[in-house]
Amino acid sequence: MSKRFLVEIGYGTDQHGHKNDCTHAAIKAVKNAISNNCLTGLTEICGLKEPKDLVKMKVHVNVGVPYPEKIDMKKVLKTIPFGEKSIEVVKGGLIAQGIMIKELGDTSDNIIMCNAAVTVSVEVRK
Repeated sequence: MSKRFLVEIGYGTDQHGHKNDCTHAAIKAVKNAISNNCLTGLTEICGLKEPKDLVKMKVHVNVGVPYPEKIDMKKVLKTIPFGEKSIEVVKGGLIAQGIMIKELGDTSDNIIMCNAAVTVSVEVRK
C-alpha cells in the first residue's frame, strides 16, 4: 500500500512570455518545491538506504498553469531526480502584465506564474 510521505509546494514565473509556453515557469515551480528539503526520513524511517532504493519512491507532480495545453510534461518531470514519476497539469496559475523587451527574447508582455504540489509516496507494509 502506498502512503504519502511528503507534500511540498512551489511557485515559479517566466517573465519572457515564450509564446505562452508554461514549461519554464512550471519547472521553476517544481524546483522551488523540492529544493529546500532533505528527505532523511526516506533512509532513516522507510529504509531506502541506497540510490537504487530511491527509485522505489513515487513522486507525483500536480502543476497549475494558465495554459495547460502549452506545457512540455516530459521536461517538467526531468526536474525530479529520483523515483517513479507522474504528472497532472491543471488550469491554474496566473498571468500578469509585465513589459516586453525583444532584446531579451521576450515574445509578449505576459508574466506566466505556475504553482506546483509535489507529493512523495512510499510503499508500506500493513
